[in-house]
Amino acid sequence: MRVEMDATGLRPDIDAGFETLFKAHFKGLHAYAITIIKDEAAAEDIVQNTFFRLWEKKETLSEISSLPAYLYRSVYNESLNYLRHAKVKSAYAQFTVQQMNDKEHTAAQRVGLKELEQKLDKALKELPEQCRTIFQMSRFEELKYREIAERLGLSIKTIENQMGKALKILRTQLIDYLPAALLFLLQILN
Repeated sequence: MRVEMDATGLRPDIDAGFETLFKAHFKGLHAYAITIIKDEAAAEDIVQNTFFRLWEKKETLSEISSLPAYLYRSVYNESLNYLRHAKVKSAYAQFTVQQMNDKEHTAAQRVGLKELEQKLDKALKELPEQCRTIFQMSRFEELKYREIAERLGLSIKTIENQMGKALKILRTQLIDYLPAALLFLLQILN
């Protein structure tokens, strides 16, 4: 069977169907994204990106049982990713401003902080791979145990056990630095 293509090399039936799908759902998806992220321009980008990704896999559209449900779920996930990224950027910006404004650190405090960072980095690298991955996803990406379990294909109980193991190992390896770290954090917060 030969499929007719237009001058651009695309099948007119897919183009027309996709355009109809876009027109039918763009406004609703855009409004939905706005309710999640509270930013109209970013919501528009999210919806456009969702349709772009759908367009990239247009040949498999027949495998999706409910396109509207798929689109809303995709916009929801993309919106959450946007919020996570914005949270990380905001935290980094605050940290940078704090570091730039906080010139009262003595040389000894800076050396102590650097030493603590190196010891923490070393302790993290010495964790077993799965244990380290789970710890980083929980503490640095701020994912819940359920989300980690889904991403890694493990049970929530395994995630809990691995986190307990990671915290126990880190506590043991960083025991000499914990009082200094607490004092440092208290100074930063005041």
